Amino acid sequence: MSKLTAAITGVHGYLPDYILTNAELATIVDTNDEWITTRTGIKERRILKGEEMGTSKMVIPAIEGLLEKTGTKPEDVELIICATVTGDSIFPDTANTAAYHTGCVNAFGFDINAACSGFLYALSVGAKMVEGGTHKKVIVVGADKMSSIVDYTDRTTCVIFGDGAGAVLLEPNHDGLGVLDYEHRGDGSGEKYLYLVAGGSRKPATVDSVMAREHFVRQNGAPVFKAAVSGMTSMVGEVMGRNNLTAENLDWLVPHQANIRIIQAISRMADLPMEKVMVNIQKYGNTTAGTLPLCLWDYENQLKKGDNLVLTAFGGGFTWGALYLKWAYDGQA
Repeated sequence: MSKLTAAITGVHGYLPDYILTNAELATIVDTNDEWITTRTGIKERRILKGEEMGTSKMVIPAIEGLLEKTGTKPEDVELIICATVTGDSIFPDTANTAAYHTGCVNAFGFDINAACSGFLYALSVGAKMVEGGTHKKVIVVGADKMSSIVDYTDRTTCVIFGDGAGAVLLEPNHDGLGVLDYEHRGDGSGEKYLYLVAGGSRKPATVDSVMAREHFVRQNGAPVFKAAVSGMTSMVGEVMGRNNLTAENLDWLVPHQANIRIIQAISRMADLPMEKVMVNIQKYGNTTAGTLPLCLWDYENQLKKGDNLVLTAFGGGFTWGALYLKWAYDGQA
């Protein structure tokens, strides 16, 4: 029997109905469609609106759609991992909340916070749980309600982010398909370039912190851009190199959807044509941990069993990495 691996056997996503266009943003903050599109590649993004509408309100339908699509009984799911930086609350974790509301009564759950690299990290962890032989059905979710931590008076950040969720099902495989390799990195010195000032134990919420708008994302774009291109390119190169992947036999590069210029730079440096690069940033913006599974969901009907995919991401903190997998089924048009 060949080596046991963890294969993605289904993918599903959820996007809020409300579409925030560049034109509408231009009525809120000093910006315009040309400025946003030229610098980011984003035309619109989805926003989750309503009272008490936390991230779980996107995770739950993403999981429900995944279960229906794959014919999986909720009670057969053993583990749910949710990658998010915008959980419903500090605790309980969003994964456990979603397990309860989707009827996954036999599953335990936990969240992973690695910013935009969260789904990549969570996928690696979920794969190891399957490879260890202890779990046969693991759901990995990437989801963020970035609108809850975005300052809509700051045009450098509010144009970038959107809300969304994507989920995949991992199951055992003995045919050489699924997650085959990964490489992850972290550098805490990057904290000063992309961060939240307040809201954690270091600086709990106060009236002063709220008035100072310290609970919103802050970013120094130039060093983040440079580190993102360097980090993702190096990880893609490392994973491709040790798995004998080339521009010819790699079917798809799946990059974090942070900025179209970053995506194009990675494509050039990896010597990959953009035709082999998944891109949907123009529709959804940067959904943080949601970008990678939403790409897989959008491109699912173009994927074929045995396709070679490399996923890569870079997030605040800094966190970054790349993962190599062989797709396990033919997508349906």
